[in-house]
Amino acid sequence: MAGAILVVPGLLIRALASGHVRKNESLATSGPYAYTRNPLYLGSLLMGMGFCVAARSWWVGVALVVMFFAIYLPVIRDEEAFLRRTFPEFEEYARRVPRMLPRISSQPSSEKEVPAGFSLDLYLKHHEYNALLGALATTAALIVKMKFL
Repeated sequence: MAGAILVVPGLLIRALASGHVRKNESLATSGPYAYTRNPLYLGSLLMGMGFCVAARSWWVGVALVVMFFAIYLPVIRDEEAFLRRTFPEFEEYARRVPRMLPRISSQPSSEKEVPAGFSLDLYLKHHEYNALLGALATTAALIVKMKFL
């Protein structure tokens, strides 16, 4: 149950982010993207840390953090380079919104940005429900481990 304190918000952040992003079409700046430039990765990190807590494994937690920085930091840098080339407004957005750790309140957007609402169609298009299914499967595996091993 202690791990759920991190897993559930991680799932929610990922779900909300997925319903706001229109990949390669427009710069996502609404919803969770108003607080952090990488809510999908933040949600994944929270979920991973939550499952480490649930598994009661500090070494898995250390491995998770090392893998996150080794894998996702270069990916984030590459994605940001793409966004800079593709969307001229990214530079101003990057000045307002932190890369990973979210602000407590969203920063006011420029007049050009039209706030977009959550779209269930986008959530489904991005297959974000797979994160929920994976979390449920991992939870089931941890319950089996706890009860039978």
